[in-house]
Amino acid sequence: MAKLVNKGIVKAAGMMKMDNRINYFKVAPAALETIMESEKYVRKTSIDKKLKELIKVRVSQINGCSYCLNMHTKAAKKLNVSDKQIDALKHWKTEEIFTEMDRAAFELAENMTLVSENGVSDALYEKVREYFDEKEYVELVMVIIQINTWNRLSIAMGNHAEL
Repeated sequence: MAKLVNKGIVKAAGMMKMDNRINYFKVAPAALETIMESEKYVRKTSIDKKLKELIKVRVSQINGCSYCLNMHTKAAKKLNVSDKQIDALKHWKTEEIFTEMDRAAFELAENMTLVSENGVSDALYEKVREYFDEKEYVELVMVIIQINTWNRLSIAMGNHAEL
């Protein structure tokens, strides 16, 4: 995916044979251009790259997106995120391997992913803001929105994890 986030990606991806239900890059290029523009923004945020990938892994775990889970686990490992950290994500609340800043970001990610169940309370907002300024908070929210978008698109289109 990282190599694909360039100008003209949607056109190029539309020519690929995709092993899923629909080649959505080909069928709806305007929609995918919009998603790719958001992806470009997310990639340029000031949020730590390792934390971004851990958030993407955690959200993909919650959503049950094997395709994105596989992709972002590989990306995290390329950034030297340890297997121990990846394995600990399901229990981030009690794992000492994560900082309080990490935990605040993971809590926001979980609450946003399960927004109808949990919402984002003022208390959670204040907790996250202890570690992230206003711009970083917006960037963090955009990272979480983006991976949720990809998860939902991938699941709806029948994408499967690469082996």
